[in-house]
Amino acid sequence: MIFKVFYQEKMLEVPVRENTKVLYLEAGSEREVRTKLHKFAYNIEFIQSVTGAHLEYEKQYADFKLAENV
Repeated sequence: MIFKVFYQEKMLEVPVRENTKVLYLEAGSEREVRTKLHKFAYNIEFIQSVTGAHLEYEKQYADFKLAENV
């Protein structure tokens, strides 16, 4: 499954909408996503499963790049 992760790079700073970044990651579950990203100490705001038509839309119209080596 592909997950879209909204995050802030610094865990100790207050989240600011303009600083929110997006990462696409392949994993089996939301828990696996959190486990893979734990070493980066990101402030994860939201994790969204992306499938079907939503995935096709993201591939066409967003900065879709699957994260590797995570």
